[in-house]
Amino acid sequence: MIADGALAAMDGRIIFAGPTADLERTITLSTDAHVIDAHDCSILPGFVDAHTHAVFAGDRRSELRRRLAGESYASIAASGGGIVSTVAATRAASEDELVAQSRARLDAMLASGTTSCEIKSGYGLDPASELKILRAIRSLGASHAIDISATFLGAHEVPVEYRAHRDRYVSVVVEEMIPAVAAERLAEWCDVFCEDGVFPAESRAILEAGQRHGLKSRIHADELGASGGSQVAADVGARSADHLIYVERDGIAAMADRGVAATLLPAAAFYLKLGRFAPARALIDASVPVALATDVNPGGGFSPSMPFAITLACFAMEMTFEEAVTAATINAAWSLDRADEVGSLEPGKLADAVIVRGEATDLMHVRHGEPNAIAGVIKRGTIVAGEMMTA
Repeated sequence: MIADGALAAMDGRIIFAGPTADLERTITLSTDAHVIDAHDCSILPGFVDAHTHAVFAGDRRSELRRRLAGESYASIAASGGGIVSTVAATRAASEDELVAQSRARLDAMLASGTTSCEIKSGYGLDPASELKILRAIRSLGASHAIDISATFLGAHEVPVEYRAHRDRYVSVVVEEMIPAVAAERLAEWCDVFCEDGVFPAESRAILEAGQRHGLKSRIHADELGASGGSQVAADVGARSADHLIYVERDGIAAMADRGVAATLLPAAAFYLKLGRFAPARALIDASVPVALATDVNPGGGFSPSMPFAITLACFAMEMTFEEAVTAATINAAWSLDRADEVGSLEPGKLADAVIVRGEATDLMHVRHGEPNAIAGVIKRGTIVAGEMMTA
């Protein structure tokens, strides 16, 4: 923490970050410089949300009463709810409709301080629909203030029409979807849901197919049980293994040995009422780089707020405030291969920042959700959200 600090940017990039006294000695302001008075505020790097499913159609709020009454995620999915419900709505939506519905979610994420994020496909589960989602993600990336990293997640669930022929669907993912995604350069990453009942045995082959077509690997791992996803992540050299609620010691050790990031999603565990959270303390103690994300999605990621994820990380996962902020910024940026551009306030990086009223710790721990807690959000040197936007 730097008391009485200052930040200066030009052409969207930081040229100074440090004590105000040093700024005044080294920087000369142009006559048309935009000066922001952040007195009694704290300045943090813009948050990097490293795992979201923010592009989809419809909603699943009807499932909430069942979940609150004690029904499990697995039971709801088995009865036709869950991912397959969203798949039906998303397949029926046009690309323009997906962009319009998803833009509102990105606006909410931006207002909460997110300046970079990852978005996955995975609610189409057929070639045409998966490509449609990824094209919508590309359109949003070109038009929204948030910088977006796209992930192909065709192996999110086995669609209803292939339930009796899982191997055929895996062939469609590997032989049709991945080559088509790569040909249009629609994604940077390939992901897979490595979980019992989904793709526990096929995850390695799917990720390796993605790698052959230039898609880097990340993986949904050990969320609902010890599926072995963390070991798969290590074996294929994935950049990140995500969720990890049930990760075991050997999986943690393998991730540490191969330099795999752990992207944790405490809001998902909270909303799904799983009764436990990922073992952040064990991961950190093993020198696994820990990132945080919101998991924005229609079934278990109802909050667009990275501050909420930070709060849960501290109160539910035994992380310190400093560890949680690191996980929400520079570590999350590294998990998306963006650490050279975003995630910290230092010269040369994009001028992405969050201005919060008072001490930063108050925002996360005491005043989370207070409407005026975030005074401004800066993206590439321009205020793009918050009260300061109209000041």
